[in-house]
Amino acid sequence: MAEETLSDKVAIITGGARRIGAHIGRALHARGMRLVIHYRSSRDTARALQTELNQARPQSVQLVSGDLLAGADFLRHLVSETVKAFGRVDVLVNNASSFYPTPLEEATEKQWENLIGTNLKTPFFLAQAAAPHLKAAQGCIVNMADIYGDLPLKRYPIYSAAKAGVIMLTRSLARELGPEVRVNAIAPGAIMWPEDGLDDAAKKRVIARTVLKRTGVPGDVSRAVLFLIADGGYITGQVIRVDGGRSIFL
Repeated sequence: MAEETLSDKVAIITGGARRIGAHIGRALHARGMRLVIHYRSSRDTARALQTELNQARPQSVQLVSGDLLAGADFLRHLVSETVKAFGRVDVLVNNASSFYPTPLEEATEKQWENLIGTNLKTPFFLAQAAAPHLKAAQGCIVNMADIYGDLPLKRYPIYSAAKAGVIMLTRSLARELGPEVRVNAIAPGAIMWPEDGLDDAAKKRVIARTVLKRTGVPGDVSRAVLFLIADGGYITGQVIRVDGGRSIFL
């Protein structure tokens, strides 16, 4: 998709009501795209974002709420609601993610199902549901991976395994869906601190092991997503690390 063709294209963004997902939505909307923003429980935040963007361009943003782990029927519903609202699907941004520690001695089957389900199972089956529409539109998928998908984070074995799966899923789907659909991923580093918080000492350790000696900002990720959508027409099956060089130290 060249820059001049983004106007009125349609993107689905999972987990798009807040944090990095909301920044991605704003960036795509600013370039003329129409959005379906999925959220699970952040209703007020999602509605506020919808109002903000629709004031800039009326009827350009729709919301779909639901649990991505409810099964393939809900994922097909998300795609069908997008087509009902806007008639097409050009871009799928698999942004929704779960992140919390699961030390081997304490991890539960429920945690496994949640982390693998949110981070890996959902992107696969949502891509499956959207594939016919993406092929018709010559569209693309952007998955949200993680630098810990290559080099695991201690005490987070399930999350790290899930994100490793996302990296391989990205490459596999690029082969499955090409040449009509491009599939790439972003692997962020320290962009936004986890919601459950890190103490100052932990934050300093992370920054010390980052080449640029600072955290990134959500716009670093949204610009990378926008690049892959708008200007990465000959890029597929790739993972772009937006990590300030942190993965060099890991």
